[in-house]
Amino acid sequence: MADFRATVRETLAARLQPRLRGAAPTSVLGAGSDDLAAGRAYLGALAGTGLAVPMWPQEYGGMGASAEELGIVRAELGAFAVPDLYPYLVGLELVGPTLLAHATPEQCARWLPQVATGEEIWCQLFSEPGAGSDLAGLAARATRDGDEWVVHGQKVWTSRGAYAQWGLLLVRHDPTVPKHRGITAFGLSMHAPGVDVRPLRQMNGDAHFTEVFLDDVRVPDTDRIGGVGDGWRVALTCLSYERGASTAGGTSGLLDVARLIELARARGRLRDPRVRDELARLVIETRVMGYTARRARDTAQAGRPGPEGSGMKLRGSRLFRDYTALATRLLGADATLDPHGEYQTLFLTAPSLSIRGGTDEIQRNIVGERVLGLPEEPRVDRELPFDQLPRASSER
Repeated sequence: MADFRATVRETLAARLQPRLRGAAPTSVLGAGSDDLAAGRAYLGALAGTGLAVPMWPQEYGGMGASAEELGIVRAELGAFAVPDLYPYLVGLELVGPTLLAHATPEQCARWLPQVATGEEIWCQLFSEPGAGSDLAGLAARATRDGDEWVVHGQKVWTSRGAYAQWGLLLVRHDPTVPKHRGITAFGLSMHAPGVDVRPLRQMNGDAHFTEVFLDDVRVPDTDRIGGVGDGWRVALTCLSYERGASTAGGTSGLLDVARLIELARARGRLRDPRVRDELARLVIETRVMGYTARRARDTAQAGRPGPEGSGMKLRGSRLFRDYTALATRLLGADATLDPHGEYQTLFLTAPSLSIRGGTDEIQRNIVGERVLGLPEEPRVDRELPFDQLPRASSER
């Protein structure tokens, strides 16, 4: 492995700039930024090396790395400047592995290389106004018409929808069977006729989330991912990867506690025992989060995504909130003076982490049932046909 490490280090040094010690952290989960150029330049610089997606097969832009080699790549990347890859994470961390698990070789060859280089951005077309935590209750429908499917419906909270070229779409093809069985997955061109994308502005000023209206959208059957009716299985794979990716990069990797310590020193609060206690706890939590994230992500990328990601997401959401809350307390009233200030933006972003990528309540259910072995919550609608379930009138 020494030769592998040396090769990785040499390749990265030839293509990337070193990370400056003490530099301000990059934006977290895109907060306050819609910078597509930096991420695309970074991925373009690594094109042909496989280092952007080490565990993907070589024919799709990766290097076929083992788990041990992946750890080496990540460790070596720590010495280099890596931009916020938020716009590209759905494709790199969620859709890519999902396609490797469920798509045909032809689909992988068509889509994955462009994801690896940043040429194409993907989004998820999952949640709907009436199907958020209960994703299997989605009502967007697809009707087959020869070699195409005609799609109608609405999606909401679609992050990256405004600038994505493709979306991983879940639709209901059969309302006469139980809700989990009547779902099919597709790759949808976001520029197809009938796709209308509208921004949703958040309280931190970002407009990463969108609502997407689908009106007579024609999708070729060649863009169907998995079999007809396999959509729920495809969704579970994607969601397993999402739980880790949604907080791993945005917490342990990018929240720099050392900078928070310097902020406490500059504000004359470093000798305050309460502040010192909180800083010590953040140091510990960040280190634990880093190890947990590495284990969960390595397990997922090895093709075995599991409930570990739910525990990590809960920990990451709490860590993010605690970090930004302490920063704003140290700044006091000054935190409100700059509407574009780093810590104010992160503080206003923090509450969303308990919702995006699956709510904290859903993650606790997963941990309780699949890790602790607690009884499942009653689900009286599991075997009822979807068209017999009570629905709000606006969703019919």
